[in-house]
Amino acid sequence: VAVVAKMSTDLEEGGATEMCCASCGIAEVDDVKLQKCDDCDLARYCSDKCQRDNRPTHERACKERATELRDEILFRQPESSYLGDCPICFLPISVEFFVQSCCSKMICDGCSYANARRETKERQKCPFCRHPVPRSKEEIDKNNNKRVAANDPIALMQMGMEYHHKGENEAAVDHLTKAAELGFVEAHFKLAFFYEKGLGVEEDEKKALYHYEEAAIGGHCDARYAVVFHEMQNDMSERAIKHLIIAANLGHDHSIKVLKMFYSGGRISKDQFASTLRAYQAAVDATKSPQREAAAKIMAAEGTS
Repeated sequence: VAVVAKMSTDLEEGGATEMCCASCGIAEVDDVKLQKCDDCDLARYCSDKCQRDNRPTHERACKERATELRDEILFRQPESSYLGDCPICFLPISVEFFVQSCCSKMICDGCSYANARRETKERQKCPFCRHPVPRSKEEIDKNNNKRVAANDPIALMQMGMEYHHKGENEAAVDHLTKAAELGFVEAHFKLAFFYEKGLGVEEDEKKALYHYEEAAIGGHCDARYAVVFHEMQNDMSERAIKHLIIAANLGHDHSIKVLKMFYSGGRISKDQFASTLRAYQAAVDATKSPQREAAAKIMAAEGTS
């Protein structure tokens, strides 16, 4: 009696879809294990056959819920840029950084500059792993090949871009795809461009948008900025503004500039713009350090000399 009463309560509270196969109605008891729909969380099935049989009935609701779930992820504010923190100074990495061929670590320009000053009288070493800095293209390639063999996603992406510069775009896509599958956000951003332009693959706007979105979810502000253009082309200005706010909160210059124009045009409120501006400035300030400022001055001087 108690079991029947509990089942009745679960059904009344909408637990039927959680307890029973959405196609045949069999309950999840003993050896019967139900699996969630591949695309949404609305239905569960006891077998692949039941999922196929129920597809015509479930398809519309599934697509709508899958879109909702995707948007929940897409519009979630990332904690930081995909670049993360410099492993030496532990400050958020800004636009300027160096990738070490020996260990594939991304080192900020400030720490690279400080390391170079400290080791001027001897052969420089990587500030992270202390491997001697390569002196030739051959040494760099040797290091990169080792990292590629170890399935390092950053090295795979760099190798992919080398293939691209040689005009071997199919090989480039293969390496970028593997890097993206291994979780490197920048590889998604690169792949989006390849699908957008039809480089090494058939031109595919949907796949390009997918990779831009995947990169944006991972904290890639330029990728999110690219998604903004897609939203605006489809008259989705509210979605575009959400993207811009998320990117600006991470310190993205272009996004805050566009938001300023939207604010001037009355498209966003004063409170919205003010809070975003504060978050933007905080993100920018968090990337600053005396070493990075010194490095920036040196690079600016070298650029004008």
